[in-house]
Amino acid sequence: MEKLELKYGCNPNQKGAFVYRKGGLPITVLNGRAGYINLLDALNGWCLVRDLKACTSLPAAASFKHVSPAGAAVAVPLDETERRMYFAPECLSPLAMAYVRARGADRMSSFGDFIALSDTCDESTALVISKEVSDGIIAPGYDKEALEILSRKKKGSYTIISIDPDYAPEEEETRTVFGITFSQPRNTYIPSAADFQNAVTKRKEIPESAVLDLKVSLVALKYTQSNSVVYAERGQTIGVGAGQQSRLHCTRLAGDKADLWHLRKSSRILSLPFRKGLSRNEKDNVIEQYLASQPEIDVVGDWEMYFSSKPERITEEEKKEILSHCNGVSLSSDAFFPFPDNIERAKRSGVEYISQPGGSVRDLDVIKAADECGMVMYFTGNRLFHH
Repeated sequence: MEKLELKYGCNPNQKGAFVYRKGGLPITVLNGRAGYINLLDALNGWCLVRDLKACTSLPAAASFKHVSPAGAAVAVPLDETERRMYFAPECLSPLAMAYVRARGADRMSSFGDFIALSDTCDESTALVISKEVSDGIIAPGYDKEALEILSRKKKGSYTIISIDPDYAPEEEETRTVFGITFSQPRNTYIPSAADFQNAVTKRKEIPESAVLDLKVSLVALKYTQSNSVVYAERGQTIGVGAGQQSRLHCTRLAGDKADLWHLRKSSRILSLPFRKGLSRNEKDNVIEQYLASQPEIDVVGDWEMYFSSKPERITEEEKKEILSHCNGVSLSSDAFFPFPDNIERAKRSGVEYISQPGGSVRDLDVIKAADECGMVMYFTGNRLFHH
């Protein structure tokens, strides 16, 4: 039995933590020292990107925080607007594009993330990661140049983990809670064409780009703490609502994040006159505060700290106008929508395509609401709870 000692458990007072496996561990710590939550994020993240690569054939990346993805994406090329909003360089490898998207989905939540990559980490991806605040990374391998770059992060303490891409766990998974062991078969679901056969709405046509987005959102759901709802666009998540007791709260939370993502693409935000020397993380914070319009954090009133010239405040009417032009967003839910209010909230964030298991006693009401909003909605029959 091979054991790996960890820094500590979930909290520093939980000393003597380790992971083990009969027959040997499929992971190797190449640099730094992994923590308990680091490994939970790493392994869940690896499963997510492995599944995304399997169902899309595209390089995939995930940005994990506290055992849920802050963002996940596949390698769809960035347009100029996306490159500017993500503060990304012009020349990126496909894998680097995937990570830029995953990190850019919710940059505030991704601060201090654990990264998962579906493919060998190349120099282009490592250079992007080197400029981000991150706790660690897991990938099936690392180019020599990439490993050298990443090993210098956090004064040499950055956690770098390699995983055997051919490793397959046992079909039975177990966990212990309060001295009691739970056992169940692993969830081996991966989105396929069968998930997009049962369109229950009047509208049934859907572009291939939306099918890709629904696959991204479904795989992200599989590794997001439930209840969860995920919005996706352009091959990436743009809003993850995780761990809420109410499904409507999931839809609202994820929708609010999707709205922020769309607002960040607007010319008003892209043209903000940031003061030279501001880091990208400082810019992220300023943008978040600027859009939130919080009176206690008046970035316009304190403009000299952030901007080279005083910008105008963005009004609620302006934000509504920008968001009114959003469309083509995809949304997936890990369980059925119990009420039409979820559909109505999703519509406000530009959702046109929905995937959900179905099975509510109010399915007909939900379908009617989707029809009234001009949406395509699929019933997959697959619930994706994750705890």
